[in-house]
Amino acid sequence: MKKWLKITLIILGSVLLLAVIAGLGGWLYLKSTFLDFEDDYVENRELKEMTVDGYTFLDRNGNGQLDVYEDDRKSIDERANDLLAQMTIEEKIHLLKGSGMASGIGMVEPGEGIPGAVGTIVPTPRLGIPTIYLSDGPAGLRIESTRKGENKTYYCTAFPIGTLLSSTWNVDLVEEVGKAMGNEALEYGIDVILGPGANIHRHPLCGRNFEYYSEDPVLTGYIGAAMVNGIEANGVGTSVKHFVANNQETNRNYNDAIISERALREIYLKGFEIIVEKAQPWTIMSSYNKLDGTYTSESRYLLTDILRGDWGFEGIVMSDWFGGQNAPAQISAGNDLLEPGTNRQWKALKKAYGAGELSAEDIDTSTRRILKLILGSRKMQNYKYGNDPDLDAHARITRQSAAEGMVLLKNEQTLPIPSGKTVALLGVTSYDFIAGGTGSGDVNEAYTVSLEEGLKNAGFEINEIAKNIFEAHKEANKEAFVKPEGINAMFQPYNPPEVVFTSGQMDEIVNSTDLAIITIGRNSGEGGDRREQDDFLLSSEEQDMIANTCQVFHAAGKKVVVVMNIGGVIETASWKEQPDAILLAWQGGQEGGNSVADILSGKVNPSGKLPMTFPLKLDDHASNADFPLDGKPMSMFDLFGNKDKSEEEKVRNEDYTLYEEGIYVGYRHFDKANLEVSYPFGFGLSYTDFRFDNMSISVADDTINVVLTVQNTGDLAGKEVVQLYVSKPGSTIDRPILELKAFAKTRDLAPGAAEEVMISIPVAALRYWDEDQHKWALEEGRYIISAGTSSREIRIDQEIIL
Repeated sequence: MKKWLKITLIILGSVLLLAVIAGLGGWLYLKSTFLDFEDDYVENRELKEMTVDGYTFLDRNGNGQLDVYEDDRKSIDERANDLLAQMTIEEKIHLLKGSGMASGIGMVEPGEGIPGAVGTIVPTPRLGIPTIYLSDGPAGLRIESTRKGENKTYYCTAFPIGTLLSSTWNVDLVEEVGKAMGNEALEYGIDVILGPGANIHRHPLCGRNFEYYSEDPVLTGYIGAAMVNGIEANGVGTSVKHFVANNQETNRNYNDAIISERALREIYLKGFEIIVEKAQPWTIMSSYNKLDGTYTSESRYLLTDILRGDWGFEGIVMSDWFGGQNAPAQISAGNDLLEPGTNRQWKALKKAYGAGELSAEDIDTSTRRILKLILGSRKMQNYKYGNDPDLDAHARITRQSAAEGMVLLKNEQTLPIPSGKTVALLGVTSYDFIAGGTGSGDVNEAYTVSLEEGLKNAGFEINEIAKNIFEAHKEANKEAFVKPEGINAMFQPYNPPEVVFTSGQMDEIVNSTDLAIITIGRNSGEGGDRREQDDFLLSSEEQDMIANTCQVFHAAGKKVVVVMNIGGVIETASWKEQPDAILLAWQGGQEGGNSVADILSGKVNPSGKLPMTFPLKLDDHASNADFPLDGKPMSMFDLFGNKDKSEEEKVRNEDYTLYEEGIYVGYRHFDKANLEVSYPFGFGLSYTDFRFDNMSISVADDTINVVLTVQNTGDLAGKEVVQLYVSKPGSTIDRPILELKAFAKTRDLAPGAAEEVMISIPVAALRYWDEDQHKWALEEGRYIISAGTSSREIRIDQEIIL
């Protein structure tokens, strides 16, 4: 025995030693390759103000003269060309990559940089060119809320997730959210917000769907453009991401998306195209994945031919963090900025230039684009940011937008709830409300309003018996209720156990309250996809909680409401008949609990509409066979390991994904296949009713102009969304049954009030992508323009001939 024990100890010791060596070696590899910061990194120096011929300017290069690039009366192009001419080749190459992850991982000294900013455009001190700071931000800035040596806090507002904002179908409101978000960037010295996300909800289990807007590219494009215009109204930039087809997190750094040319153009690129057309963002972020065998950040076809050539994009393209494999190829393709910047890339660029493999022309092209961004920034205007955004005002915008994006799925004479009622809150998420997703979509906010707090603020009484049972449950499962923070949240899912109520406890609760609210919570984020079991599907504990609660409360003549505090689609068909009302609350940011209470109390009439379809079951999706369904979280090797494999080693839906469904994503598929769904695209109830009348259509100047009247025929004030769908009867082309082409939301209409709604659709929006001719084509003949309240609820339509 002793001999075997000795051998076992030797083996264990050897394994431990190897692990230490491997860990040290891995750290040294990461440090030398990814985390080293350049020796010549110099923070921006003080600049002197000078006056020449009555014009006051900052003498950036210290020569005592007014250079063209220092003269903001000149055009950006003139200034960029002058600055480019003064730069050495070393300075140009230096500008093509960020300075590393120093601020992003907290490796900055007090008073230096912006802690938590994940990237930079490096300064050029000799010419007085400042550092440009980049911050995560799809749902609000993600910077550190505290700083070494300071008592001041730097909290940011946690705004609603992208999916909720798209559920408002209100571009004006989304633009206001963008303005608030952009103001916080301006006040905290951030120059570019890394968002919004414009990828398509191809499949419900994508872990980052909460960051993205919709399964439909038109809704994605219009909402995304509104967000970009709002943010950039502050003089700070956006980076619309992830270009393109980053539709799964599983093996995202190496996955090869195999997509038909038509599906690429009509579905996956279209939202980005609309954003470029309507907002011309400062930057676009290329995605990690490959597209048809080529990394997107190394694809000249995507970044130059389509993005710049076809669409006229004028800004810069930056890589996702550590994205791509070949730095010179990225620059040559039109990926101008490599983030966060590594020593390996720095060396590769210099070597490629010296060997003639990276041309001076390509270097100049990317450098000029970056310089134009810098010259257009508030930093170059010497703006003195105050670190004091109006967080109270932004919280009000968050509360309003969150309420408007919540979707009422069911209401059987239950909502709104009269004030003063006692409410029993069931489900752990009622007390631990989820503000937003994890990863780069997370925010360091000052607070999150739970549903319990929101209902109290609205004047409701909270049942103490149910609350005490939850508190005891939480105390008994302390470790399970510890939320992983920061990057740990990407690797450690947070799923606290649900409360299991005894029959005696349920009897006590029902006898001491007026109604029950059950909250179903789900979270996901960057680094991993969701799974079907206990995620898309309710857990057995959740199913039992709904069934038992409904049985007990209905027996007592009392109502049950289900609130879904989720970031992506879950299964509803198996249980939706049981409760009396269902509110899809999404994740409403830091004011989420107050926003839900505003809806439940009737302070706000729900007007949200679904931006995607809720299927009966997961495999009803056409993409289900071509999506990773195991939901395993990302590992560190996924971040940094080279996983390019031989063809024989490749695994389907991990190393490559076939988009065999083509253009039939979301409602396009469900309608074409004539499949029943739980809730259709565009669906959402109100506390009032609306009628559509007096539709007229005219075609002029290659534009279809639609006018109709929307009248509130109910008893409460409310808003309605007019969704315009187009279909082509008798088409010789394989086309969807109908497609969303435009939409508009009414103002808040008083009972009996009406509004004339005018919506325009470009004739070009009716084209399809001809794969034989490799271009857009318009099929002549008869079209039907339909106005509806969902893809399956058409209220009025009219034919036109083109």
